[in-house]
Amino acid sequence: MVKTELCQLLDIEYPILQGGMAWVATAELAAAVSNGGGLGIIGAGHMPPEAVRNEIVNCKKLTDKPFGVNVMLLSPFVKEVMRVVLEERVPVVTTGAGNPGEYIPALKDIGSKVIPVVASVALARRLVRLGIDAVIAEGHESGGHIGDITTMALVPQIVDAVNIPVIAAGGIADSRGLVAALSLGAQGVQVGSRFVCAMECTVHDNYKAAVLKAKDRATVATGIASGHPVRVIENKLSREYIRMERAGAPLEELEKLGEGKLRAAAREGEVDFGSVMIGQIAGMIDNIKPAAAIVQDIVGGAEAIIQKLQGYVQK
Repeated sequence: MVKTELCQLLDIEYPILQGGMAWVATAELAAAVSNGGGLGIIGAGHMPPEAVRNEIVNCKKLTDKPFGVNVMLLSPFVKEVMRVVLEERVPVVTTGAGNPGEYIPALKDIGSKVIPVVASVALARRLVRLGIDAVIAEGHESGGHIGDITTMALVPQIVDAVNIPVIAAGGIADSRGLVAALSLGAQGVQVGSRFVCAMECTVHDNYKAAVLKAKDRATVATGIASGHPVRVIENKLSREYIRMERAGAPLEELEKLGEGKLRAAAREGEVDFGSVMIGQIAGMIDNIKPAAAIVQDIVGGAEAIIQKLQGYVQK
């Protein structure tokens, strides 16, 4: 069995976190991953606070295992959502798109583990000083909002820079990714894209079909010129966005073009002019199976790979 310090920290069986994908990672998926031995995470995204509360309450009904909520710090409801997280005493809180410093003391007071997502060494170091419990180092390969450093380059640099567990994210979909992350010094992995095609994921069937159809070069990064890059499957929306961006369209016009498009894809199935956020490993995903089976595939395969690698050591 693959176990690390992270398992003890989060009281989970396997060092696998499920990415908190907005409009994709609902209570059903989070509970299924937690029941499977990993840590399921509800994606709060830009949901209003009571919608987040409903997801948390539903998750508690579906599992008695630890789970988390990913809070998007750029959300217009962030303060209200954090209040809900505190009231519901969520065991683990991951954060994205900013610095969660002002919320850390209150979260620590209720015993929550605070794990920000970062894309640079500098931010990781700054957050460690604020008392976070672990950090997710997310590389350029991931789906949705991305940084500009690859996972392979980012993870070991953050491992060397901090004294808390590092979780690798971006481009990880199977047991090979877990073993690679561990070899880079990470204590675990966050997996997002692979869980989009879990049976318990409630995302629209069209979204899943687009992922299953994707090949190795199916994704593109939009928003690079504006400084807010997002990785999606190439479609009519992404091509129009990139065209406008290259033509020098104002940020306001670009934001208007993208407004509501993730929800349209994830909940309504609009995959031609919707935002189908997915990582570069989309081409590796070719089936739909239960979340617990995905967890077992990753862990079981990792054990076999580690045993094989031991054979490369000559005495």
